Amino acid sequence: MNIKKHIPNTITCGNLFCGCLAIVQAFEGNLEWAAYLVFLAAILDFFDGFAARLLKVTSPIGKDLDSLADMVTFGVVPGIVVFQYLNAIEGSMSQYTFILNEYEWLNYSAFILTIFSAVRLAKFNNDIRQSDSFIGLPTPANAIFWCSIIFLQDSKTALSFINPYSMMVGVFLFSMLLISEIPLFALKFRHFTWSGNRLRYSFLAMSLLLLVAFQLQGIPLTILLYILLSVVVDMMQNSRKKAS
Repeated sequence: MNIKKHIPNTITCGNLFCGCLAIVQAFEGNLEWAAYLVFLAAILDFFDGFAARLLKVTSPIGKDLDSLADMVTFGVVPGIVVFQYLNAIEGSMSQYTFILNEYEWLNYSAFILTIFSAVRLAKFNNDIRQSDSFIGLPTPANAIFWCSIIFLQDSKTALSFINPYSMMVGVFLFSMLLISEIPLFALKFRHFTWSGNRLRYSFLAMSLLLLVAFQLQGIPLTILLYILLSVVVDMMQNSRKKAS
């Protein structure tokens, strides 16, 4: 029995298990624990692919299993977390009670993220352009952003922007990003030299600075930084192509 070929799938199953636990924690109102489990799942999601490439044991089953695990952890979980956010807003912000009581069904708009995550994963599995980079926002980045909003609860400045309007606008924008044609760089290192990895190392360095400066509150900022850097780099590359 070749144990080596089962290592990446075992790591993927760890990702799925974290997603299941995150769902339980989210429904119980423990959103911080749900966020920690999503972070751990994202690490496992990175290492299952890394292990498959390192051990040279990639397979169609591994690819499908990875997508199924990602659908639970990075598709279902953020939908539930945002749903819980909206319920919490309804209970804590009296100025919005009228809106949410009259249109309580709007809370369920959170699951638009889940639907578009499924579309995103289906597109990814059938898009040969996304071997070394991404087209559209990856589901782990989307999930990390929404799950890490809980860490902004101690920031009065950040909380002033968290209300039903901004949440629903954010859900719509990120859903569009998931299926957009915007190229985003991947944190896949084929080698570790500076040449060819300048953007990745720069992003990691800036992310580290954000985390040191803002601690857990810096996590959603790193996702916004990731999107911004990708867009800027794409615009610069397009300008060079037009100029040449």
